[in-house]
Amino acid sequence: MTDDRNTIDGTESSVFPKAHRRILVILGVMGIIGTAAGMIFVSVRFGIGVMIGVGLAFANYYWLKHSLKKVFDEAAEGEKPKVSAIRYIGRYLALGAVIAFIYITEIVPIVPVILGTAGFGFAVVVDGTLNIFTSFSNRKEI
Repeated sequence: MTDDRNTIDGTESSVFPKAHRRILVILGVMGIIGTAAGMIFVSVRFGIGVMIGVGLAFANYYWLKHSLKKVFDEAAEGEKPKVSAIRYIGRYLALGAVIAFIYITEIVPIVPVILGTAGFGFAVVVDGTLNIFTSFSNRKEI
């Protein structure tokens, strides 16, 4: 008899947990709400800054996901992963260059860009809070 419980399913859905999707959806919703609120209550430039920041957060997430997938695919094939420190740090340098460009040119205020970029962290906090409260409602009495 064979036990199939230990087989590895390499499909995207098994590698990409529901929590990641939920956090990305929360980030998108918070980005839309933050952009609209910034445009209504502060200024159009502020709202655009939030939108740019959220876009940078999404770009950073997918860039990191792609880089790590490549490393783990190489490791799964038995190869030593070729991770160049310059490529790894290059992501941070590229994002820093975009933020520095926005800051120097003053296209939009820098504060909403930073808030939008931090939106991924905010989305994780919101997801954790939602999970705490939904775990109470899903609990069964003994």
